[in-house]
Amino acid sequence: THSTFNVPTHCTFNVSPLSSCQTDKLQWNRDTVFFRDGVRRIDFVLSYVEDKDEKKPERRREFEANLEKAGLELETEDRRDSDDGRTYFLKIHAPWEVLATYADVLKIKVPFKLSDVPHAQDVPLGWLSQPFRLPEKIMRPQPDYFTTAFDKGKTDFFLINDKDSLFPPSTRNRIVFYILARCPYQKEDRQEKYKKGIKRLLSNGTYTAAFPLHDSRYWKGATNQECESERYNLYKNWARFLCFYKEQPLNLIRKYYGEKIGIYFAWLGFYTEMLFFAAVMGVICFAYGLLSYDDNISSKEICDPSIGGSIVMCPLCDKKCSFWKLNSTCLSSWQSHLFDNEGTVFFAIFMGIWVTLFLEFWKRRQARLEYEWDLVDFEEQQQQLQMRPEFEMKCTRKRMNPITKESEPYLPMSSKLARFCISGTTVLFWMSLIVACIIGVIAYRLAVFAAFASIMKDSPTRNIQLVGNLITPQLATSVTASCINFVIIMILNFFYERVAVWITDMEIPKTHLEYENKLTMKMFLFQFVNYYSSCFYVAFFKGKFVGHPGNYTYMFGEASRLRNEECDPGGSPHTLLMRNWWGSRKGRHQPENQYSRWEQDNDLLNFTQLGLFYEYLEMVVQFGFITLFVASFPLAPLLALCNNILEIRVDAWKFTTQFRRPVASKARNIGAWQEILNVVAILSVVTNAFIVAFTSDMIPRLVYLYSTHNKDELTMRGYVNNSLSVYSISQIRLDSMYRDYRYPPGHQKQYDHTMQFWHILAAKMAFIIIMEHVVFVVKFFVAWMIPDVPSEVKARIKRERYLIQEYLHNYEVEKLKLQLCLSNFPVPASATPTRNATSTANTTMTNMDACSELCTEVLCPLDTDETTAECPSPSPSLPGWKSTLESRDMAGDATA
Repeated sequence: THSTFNVPTHCTFNVSPLSSCQTDKLQWNRDTVFFRDGVRRIDFVLSYVEDKDEKKPERRREFEANLEKAGLELETEDRRDSDDGRTYFLKIHAPWEVLATYADVLKIKVPFKLSDVPHAQDVPLGWLSQPFRLPEKIMRPQPDYFTTAFDKGKTDFFLINDKDSLFPPSTRNRIVFYILARCPYQKEDRQEKYKKGIKRLLSNGTYTAAFPLHDSRYWKGATNQECESERYNLYKNWARFLCFYKEQPLNLIRKYYGEKIGIYFAWLGFYTEMLFFAAVMGVICFAYGLLSYDDNISSKEICDPSIGGSIVMCPLCDKKCSFWKLNSTCLSSWQSHLFDNEGTVFFAIFMGIWVTLFLEFWKRRQARLEYEWDLVDFEEQQQQLQMRPEFEMKCTRKRMNPITKESEPYLPMSSKLARFCISGTTVLFWMSLIVACIIGVIAYRLAVFAAFASIMKDSPTRNIQLVGNLITPQLATSVTASCINFVIIMILNFFYERVAVWITDMEIPKTHLEYENKLTMKMFLFQFVNYYSSCFYVAFFKGKFVGHPGNYTYMFGEASRLRNEECDPGGSPHTLLMRNWWGSRKGRHQPENQYSRWEQDNDLLNFTQLGLFYEYLEMVVQFGFITLFVASFPLAPLLALCNNILEIRVDAWKFTTQFRRPVASKARNIGAWQEILNVVAILSVVTNAFIVAFTSDMIPRLVYLYSTHNKDELTMRGYVNNSLSVYSISQIRLDSMYRDYRYPPGHQKQYDHTMQFWHILAAKMAFIIIMEHVVFVVKFFVAWMIPDVPSEVKARIKRERYLIQEYLHNYEVEKLKLQLCLSNFPVPASATPTRNATSTANTTMTNMDACSELCTEVLCPLDTDETTAECPSPSPSLPGWKSTLESRDMAGDATA
């Protein structure tokens, strides 16, 4: 496949003893990525501290002995040379034989021909994007090559200029980690299946850390231009906040960190780009609310002292709450109009289509990256190779693989079902626990609202200038309930993370991909309920099941006296939007250490298996807020855009400065997050339709506008009075109002719903059905119109596969011709083609040149094609040719 995988030029030391790169060694500079000899590269580092446990040194001895048997070369740094005086560092180097063997096993792609596919042509007015571009050497750190899976038996087929630099450091550390994860730490005569792998040694404290090295300091590049400084280049061109307007160097990120981290930043960058269009439409919708501010007749009536000031509203709670004037909600009604207006419907429909375009265009972008990063056939080739060591250790039963016809471990179906049931039950229990906690928070709100109302009735805070009127029982209740909810979320997150890892380990997934997908689904289901439950309550339950004066609805029955919450006449979308944005961010600062490279990296933070998960989770939760509840807050995409511009640089800064270098890992796509985004996209259409219909006042206003007026006098005057119902209090001869559509006292159907209520309900249901069907039809049509893989990418993949077959065929033919020449005719020593350890496909062609001269003299002196330097097929009539073929057939030479 097409690749930017190149023969990277890095600091080589097989030159004169006083070369510039070896100067560091002579000056005892330990800030290096090489062994003491200055030649062998450090591919991995293990650190440990001696303690009183006698088993740990024995484990280390056996483990290191087995590593050496596997072909790895080791070098230990004594604790006396470390900065703390107690830490040992074991440096690991993988020689060529080991790298070649495991590159063959892992089917690592290696270049065999320089790509002849031209890059995309500059678009018209491309100069406008120049300020946002990075230098070409940063965007494309290597030339493009055609690549194919490495074969140790055909090293001369590939472009190998230097064995030491054929595999970049990210590939080298991936190979070494593959060995470390499967190397036992017991003697060969023992058969304890669980004593295997670096992960267990880290968990039991035998080693304290295991990590590959960064290639340089992030704030300073290598003094020699030939030495690698990719970390410095990433920090300079990507991780600094001043580069926030620049494009991301995705190829360099992929080269340094691997495809898995590269695909995350590619997705995050693409998501941020697409947010720009949603943010523009959200600002337009908000601007419409501002421009129509003075035309908001409903808010004017609420704020008018002669209208809203004369309307007495029923108490919001029993006994301790007093009557209140409608104009006290004047501010909230104006605020609601900014987000709850005619433009909201258009924006909700637009976002339903936008999310489809985002997902479809991301599939195309992902397909392009799969091609450029050698991931087209990754899934099929890597399923067996990515088998987790834990699966191999815990699954003792074997069965024949029907495809490979090889024996492999497997988990019986009965065991799978039992483990799945336990896992599913555990997840449901924790989700139910979250729902119970949310219900408890709601009960708290209902219980303390009355208390705050009685306490704050004559509170001195009422007399505070400017903010005195803003300090209300509703605000106090919401703030304290939000704090409690936040604490509950943090506590449940802390425990559930460990529970999710435990039950995923218990299921014993077969491959790393399966393990990550299972863990992702469990964590997201929990986080979905944890983060969105309060928003769903405000959007769809608050104020919907209140009842009416004299017959209120209570949360746990009338005996509990916990009366359900009501919404202000101004509406509740502004309450929902206040819950959409919160978060915390931690900044960690490490001093610049001047000791050895391995000590500098050892002092950095470890990048755990859940490190990238939380980066995805943060963005997917945000994606849910701007799609599921965007009808309540059109400015959400704008805030998300600003957040993501900062998020990209903060994540880049963390990766380049705060974390140890992660082990390079391949990933074809964003995994289970793709399906999660698809589900959220579909659910967002439903939630926004219900928010516009039931949480917003849009439908009641439209029904009032078109059903109670003639076409010549369409006006919203009188809407506030029309939306309120009367309740008569005979003891004090007072008529109070409450928000509902019910018949007044004295009517034969008093306190029953009026016909207008049923008209509005029918209009709401009709709106939901129409909006959902329109959006879904457009979504599916757009998805059908936009192919997942661009046509030019399909063409390039086909061309590349054709070229691979053609080159392999030509390679085998040329090799066969060479064997025929050398095996049938004696070649003088001076003409014998030479082959050495660094021979390539070009060497084979050189050998064929030498052989062609021999063929010219012996077989075909008159027919040699000098333009191709190849011996054409000789005529069978030439003397000796027929007898030679017959003799080889009789000998049964399979090669001939």
